[in-house]
Amino acid sequence: MSFRSRILENTTYIALSRVDVLSRALEVTANNLANANTDGFKASKELFSDYLVQQKDVHGLPGDKEEVYTQDRSTYQDRLQGALRQTGNLTDFAINGEGYFAVRTTQGVRLTRNGEFNRRADGTIVDGSGNPLIDRNGNNVVIPPRDHTLSVASDGTMSTETGRVATLDLVTVDNPNTLVPEGGYLLRPTTPTRNVANKEIRQGMLESSNVNAVSETTEMVEIQRDYDLTFQLIQTESTRQSNAIDKITADPTT
Repeated sequence: MSFRSRILENTTYIALSRVDVLSRALEVTANNLANANTDGFKASKELFSDYLVQQKDVHGLPGDKEEVYTQDRSTYQDRLQGALRQTGNLTDFAINGEGYFAVRTTQGVRLTRNGEFNRRADGTIVDGSGNPLIDRNGNNVVIPPRDHTLSVASDGTMSTETGRVATLDLVTVDNPNTLVPEGGYLLRPTTPTRNVANKEIRQGMLESSNVNAVSETTEMVEIQRDYDLTFQLIQTESTRQSNAIDKITADPTT
């Protein structure tokens, strides 16, 4: 393969690496926009970097001996707290500061910042998917069916007209980036959890998503534009190489 042909081919590979990460960025941004109204949702961000590849048997300036590919390093969540809004519902809880609620799912314990809970007929406090809320002792939170009032203090103490019924603990992990998102609001811990030392729970409020819809929409437009231009470059290089092959095939002396 000639040096010129290799350069053309490598240009395509470099552009394809860019298309790959842009496709992933579009998926992440679209998911953020889809959850802009999901309580407790945290926006995801993509971390990209350039990957330098040393070319062999290439003579020229120092910069000509390296090829720069784009690679997707990781996806992380923006931990910025969403705005707290008043709802007035007794089973709506918002976290002001650090921590997560723990709920019991069929796949195990999961964490969430979405504090929109409901009370079943048997008194069990559950999230929107029917997963029971867990108290500090690892038990499902159950309000006696005959009790009508519910008060939740900022320290997690839950009481009714008959007295204290449970205490909520907020939990977290040492590295929140190890939490694996599941669905729109659940997080699966992959490392040990620990209780939050200073917790603040607000009853009758919910934490909104921290997604900035305007910013995410602008980001999506820019990513789509970059994707289209890069894909156009790939098509142009493909056409150029095809034409070169046709000329060589038609006239071997070229």
